Amino acid sequence: MIVQIRDICSAVYSGGTPNRKHLEYYEGGDIPWLNTSEVVFNRIYKTEKHITQSGLKNSSAKWIPENSVIVAMYGATAGRTAIAKKPLTTNQACCNLIIDPEKADYRYVYYYLYSKYQHLLSMANGGAQQNLNAGQIKEYMINLPDLQTQKKIADILDLLDSKIELNNTINNNLEQQAQALFKKWFIDNPENVDWSAGTFRELIQSTLNGDWGKEAPTGNNTEKVYCIRGADIPEVKAGNKGKMPTRYILPKNLANKKLEAGDIVVEISGGSPTQSTGRCTAITQSLLDRYDSSMVCTNFCKAIKPKNGYSLFVYYYWQYLYEKGVFFSYENGTTGIKNLDFTGFIETEPIIIPPFDKVQEFDDYCNSIFSQVFANGKQSEQLASLRDTLLPKLMSGELDVSDIEL
Repeated sequence: MIVQIRDICSAVYSGGTPNRKHLEYYEGGDIPWLNTSEVVFNRIYKTEKHITQSGLKNSSAKWIPENSVIVAMYGATAGRTAIAKKPLTTNQACCNLIIDPEKADYRYVYYYLYSKYQHLLSMANGGAQQNLNAGQIKEYMINLPDLQTQKKIADILDLLDSKIELNNTINNNLEQQAQALFKKWFIDNPENVDWSAGTFRELIQSTLNGDWGKEAPTGNNTEKVYCIRGADIPEVKAGNKGKMPTRYILPKNLANKKLEAGDIVVEISGGSPTQSTGRCTAITQSLLDRYDSSMVCTNFCKAIKPKNGYSLFVYYYWQYLYEKGVFFSYENGTTGIKNLDFTGFIETEPIIIPPFDKVQEFDDYCNSIFSQVFANGKQSEQLASLRDTLLPKLMSGELDVSDIEL
């Protein structure tokens, strides 16, 4: 049966954005508020931002119930979908589908729209920013088998995504363990009063600037590379491959800027009022092996080459200071894009430098954590590939699920 999306929804509506000039609409808020940048074919358990009751009351933001299907309508995320796994509010760029459970399985609707992402994207219109509108989504046609078949299809795909989600949770826990160990051994350790005081400059062998090159081979820009951006840092930290774009740079630049295992990539431009620059990720051999060409960072990032044996110590110390919000005091820029005073930070921020044998012991322990994180990430990548292979075959009926028991 072919029906319109509106025919299987009890309601369809978008949200709104409280006036940012009113700090009382945001500060101290406990109402989860979703931006479309967070809609990336995922389940939403928490949001990056929150608003207050006053912000909700004085804007078009609205609550949506758990298991609503969210479709991003504007900009870079247009056509992407997500499932709200808790009640939350959204901005106006989200089209929120409240699925009638007597007519459709919300998971099936989510996976169906996921399978039609490229088609949805082709419907977007506008100038520099490609947009969908709620009317297009309401009228979008969906192939709707009976509820039992919908549930079976959703169950198959859901099993794969649940395992991916479990791997992500495990990786997050492993990262927290390493952070807690770093703090216990080096920050809260009463022995540290006898350790040397210094700066990161003493632990850094050299730094590498970024490069953006050209989109295609042009002139002398012939070396194909993958370019890690600030936006890729959370994915890489989670053990995932990321979605680094392919670029072409000068051979001499590749020689001077090629990333190697043990390097640390730092975002030096960007951030937001609530997120500083300075977030980082470690480059591992496991990550490099998953790409068929060399890797560099963008010119909005910088790479650190720590001295031999200090890579993970520097990484976790840097991460510790980032979580404390230290980098806000090393930023400048008034045009909306903040820039990190990288040199000022590494030369003046005081740190404790423990004995090298203590650093090595920590490095050995964390290497095993990194290996597990990237093994989980690689498995998740394989599961996602299997899901994306099955998805169109299940939605088209090419794969018959009538005899499958789950």
